[in-house]
Amino acid sequence: LKAVILIGGPQKGTRFRPLSFEVPKPLFPVAGVPMVQHHIEACAKVPGVKEILLMGFYQPHEALSRFLVSAQQEFKIPIRYLQEYAALGTGGGIYHFRDQILSGGAEAFFVLNADVCSEFPLQEMLDCWQQHGDAHSFVILGTTANRTQALNYGCIVANPDTQEVQHYVEKPSTFVSEIINCGIYLFTPDIFQHIGEVFQRNQQELLLEESSNGRQRAEVIRLEQDVFTALAGSGKLYVYKTDGFWSQIKSAGSAIYASRLYLNQYSKSHPERLAQNKPGGPVIRGNVYIHPTASIDSTAVLGPNVSIGEGVTVGAGVRVRESIVLHGASLHDHTCVLNTIVGWDSTIGRWARVEGTPSDPNPNDPYAKIDSETLFRDGRLTPSITILGCSVTIPAEVVILNSIVLPHKELSRSYKNQIIL
Repeated sequence: LKAVILIGGPQKGTRFRPLSFEVPKPLFPVAGVPMVQHHIEACAKVPGVKEILLMGFYQPHEALSRFLVSAQQEFKIPIRYLQEYAALGTGGGIYHFRDQILSGGAEAFFVLNADVCSEFPLQEMLDCWQQHGDAHSFVILGTTANRTQALNYGCIVANPDTQEVQHYVEKPSTFVSEIINCGIYLFTPDIFQHIGEVFQRNQQELLLEESSNGRQRAEVIRLEQDVFTALAGSGKLYVYKTDGFWSQIKSAGSAIYASRLYLNQYSKSHPERLAQNKPGGPVIRGNVYIHPTASIDSTAVLGPNVSIGEGVTVGAGVRVRESIVLHGASLHDHTCVLNTIVGWDSTIGRWARVEGTPSDPNPNDPYAKIDSETLFRDGRLTPSITILGCSVTIPAEVVILNSIVLPHKELSRSYKNQIIL
């Protein structure tokens, strides 16, 4: 077995700015570790996975190379980065590198999108694939969404007895099904034949259109619209439905929600990563991750859902909840930080209050997903979590509410509902 993690590239992730200026989005820390490390860990746990390939069109990047080296050592599995020469779509990338994926005689391989957070039931998907007894079939991970939100995803109509996918529509305009595509798949080498057919068809269409614009590339192939839609109903595609947690990480607000889901899971999977209340230590409420190098005053109160990065300093009487504080940041005495991402090396002055509005799914609906809203609605900034880019300085005794502050800014007063450029 192999695993392929699709990490995309720099022109995407615009909703993740200004955080994606400093670090490729897949390396953004969620619950204390880079987002894509959760995927690697899940793949490394599946017996039989011999290699993990990261695929995207980021230029060779020092941070990415360092991460891959440390992840290889930690998980004792070969991990390589395959760089696409352009954005080839979810299917185009794996088709372009099909020889690398199949080298060593892989019988099957997982494909995971990097911008999802999940329990990653990979072993269960494998069992589901083996139960069908058809070595040429493929499995999509699905989950249940509510009726209105399902329209924002790929919708799957499956036979309730066999779980065979009969119909697949990407972001339909009317209700099709409550089962949505989680962006995690199990394929056999046969998938390349189906992607190859799309490639041939695209090339023929391009030859006909060559005179008109010719800018479109035949290599850009989307698994969802181009491949699954055609495969549905052919007896080759099955869905494995999970009841475990799942969410997309499209915007910075969804990173705080994903952090909560992973911190919850740590109580089972990594209890050592969760901070405990100790005499002489800060007050911990709920699930909190604190990097061992952080220095935290014993009168601070942290949690629930807080992740404190490397070398962070937290002063006396500080209150932090539902927030991610990135490495090197400094929270001076008596600051209050709620629903906020504090960027690398940023400083928040004494008695300042930095607060955002959570964009959580409806807690009363078990199938609600997080809405990936746009930044603006009716020309106004949508109230969302507050984001401080890297090296931002907030003076003492000000209030920053529902705002996005770009990197390297020194503020001098309070702000509300603004993007500070």
